[in-house]
Amino acid sequence: MCRKRALKLVLVLVGLLFSAGVYPLIGSLLHPADSDTGDTMMLSLYVALGIFLLIAVRNPSAHRSLIAFAAWSSFAHAVAMSILGLEIPNERVGFLVGSAVLVVIRYSANRAGSGKAAIRATFQYRGVELAHQRILSCA
Repeated sequence: MCRKRALKLVLVLVGLLFSAGVYPLIGSLLHPADSDTGDTMMLSLYVALGIFLLIAVRNPSAHRSLIAFAAWSSFAHAVAMSILGLEIPNERVGFLVGSAVLVVIRYSANRAGSGKAAIRATFQYRGVELAHQRILSCA
């Protein structure tokens, strides 16, 4: 039960953090000349993901694939930001701090929820389970 509460807390915190991006998103859409279009598009994805993470708080087990996507996409984004942070000196601090936050989100979502359940949900599609038992047994 403690693990389920921890997962719900992480979902609420990350969902609110991502959803809070609606304010800079609106500013970027109202003043497109003063904003970076790539950042605006990326922010729109995070706002949508945040809203769905807040919806997933009610029944996390029914939204395992969404939670796994949020965790792994945050990790992938952190890796890309870390590489860019090392390559672009004037952006290094911002990228590396952002990477650290995304890695914490990925780690928290994995630790609070069941890691195997998230992996299992990743290999399910419309109720048809792929041969994930063989994959999990090799890990």
